[in-house]
Amino acid sequence: MSCKKKKVQISVYLDPAVMAMLADYAARRDQPQSMIAEAAIASFLSPDADERREAAIAKRLDQVDRRLNRQERDIGIAIETLAVFVRFWLATTPALPEPAAQAARAKAGERYEAFVTALGRRLAKGPKLRQEISEDIDPGVEKR
Repeated sequence: MSCKKKKVQISVYLDPAVMAMLADYAARRDQPQSMIAEAAIASFLSPDADERREAAIAKRLDQVDRRLNRQERDIGIAIETLAVFVRFWLATTPALPEPAAQAARAKAGERYEAFVTALGRRLAKGPKLRQEISEDIDPGVEKR
């Protein structure tokens, strides 16, 4: 003996793009469009639908927050690296007399190209500086 519930037919109007997505999804799952539409409506109307949506949004926001924190860390590393280099360079590089300064400027383009090439190689093969720096370093402890 079958206890099959009688279903009620309704007519709905869908945007053509939504209809195309429904048809595509149903074809990929090899399921009737009406079954997928019924499940979607039931999910939308279920009492915990709001909680599920909120949980999904919270999960996505957490992912975005972690990415932003990593970017902030990476930018901080880049800024500090540049500051340390500039401080070191200024402390160890004496000013050149004018004839030597002209020769240095002439050589600068060649040295810059070598730098860019070396940087490109490092970026292509890794490891990245941010991977070499521990995240466990206590920011309150400064070493000199």
